[in-house]
Amino acid sequence: MPEQILTRPVTSGAGRRPTTPEGVPAPSLPRTRGPLGEAVLALLGPEPPAPGSDGAPAVAPELTAEIAAADPYGGDLHLALHVCYELHYRGFADVHPDREWDPALLSLRAALEERFLTALRADLPDDTDLRGALEDLLTEPPGGAGVSRYLSRSGEWWQMREYLVHRSIYHLKEADPHAWAIPRLTGRAKAALVAVEFDEYGGGRADRIHAHLFAELLEGAGLESGYLAYVDVVPAPALAVVNLMSLFGLHRTLRGALVGHFAAAEITTPPSARRLARALQRMGAPERCVRFYTEHVEADAVHEQLMRHDVIADLLEREPELRADVVFGIRATGFLEAKLGRVMLEAWTRDRSSLLGPLRAGGTRVAA
Repeated sequence: MPEQILTRPVTSGAGRRPTTPEGVPAPSLPRTRGPLGEAVLALLGPEPPAPGSDGAPAVAPELTAEIAAADPYGGDLHLALHVCYELHYRGFADVHPDREWDPALLSLRAALEERFLTALRADLPDDTDLRGALEDLLTEPPGGAGVSRYLSRSGEWWQMREYLVHRSIYHLKEADPHAWAIPRLTGRAKAALVAVEFDEYGGGRADRIHAHLFAELLEGAGLESGYLAYVDVVPAPALAVVNLMSLFGLHRTLRGALVGHFAAAEITTPPSARRLARALQRMGAPERCVRFYTEHVEADAVHEQLMRHDVIADLLEREPELRADVVFGIRATGFLEAKLGRVMLEAWTRDRSSLLGPLRAGGTRVAA
């Protein structure tokens, strides 16, 4: 069944208007996609949450039933989770900043997370084969399939632009979810992960922050570069990919899975970035479009070694019981990325859009 976007006017009223780190207004709340999203948005507003008891309220039985019946990879659940998680990043216009820690919202988020995480664990076998998981990341898929290969060989400009829209939900906050691992690591693992993050954040240069480079890429492609500008048109798998890293990042008990996710991202990026740079050059894209991917070809090749030999190795030497979690993070990343890839390729091979709605033209200023 195709995803549906429901309309809901943004609540207006007094209160502070959140801003992004660049000082521009925070994004507006997205349109919901079903009852779970409606339940989340019903808890948001311009005023702080009302004082209550110290204990988190239980989720209503009827809503618990809705969550249990929901598609764990569907648009309603992942839009709802996305909104919950974004309160920990940049927030939303007309939503009071204190809603980030509203006990009622946190209880609902926990129930949504449990549905998602339970499904992932059921769909992925228990696995402690770290070597195999890492090797599989660089194994060529049957028939040379894959989105970056498709775009490199025969993709068209409109398909490349759609790909960039899918990726914008993460790349405009690239590396932010993984920063939650820093206080949860120690020793060599911590030092190496910080070194990788330092590169992701431009090595001390604001104009080299990877999120800024991606914003420049979007503008070069004639797309909006505003944070979450396209959240209403990306399908569920694009949200699930980003929700996964937020889920891992916000739970200390999942720090091993977060490291596995980060390793998977850094190891798979250089070959795919090389293909995407080649695709953009073939399409005659502006240099600022190509720059984002050429930067990743060089930087992430080094990051791969740091993640393998310093972060993962040191973490598991200190906490060997996290091996299964690291493997789970790697496998879950590949599982959800494959779902997103299928959505794009199945649509494009039928000459159809992979998005839920038409694209708006660019015009938003570049945002770091």
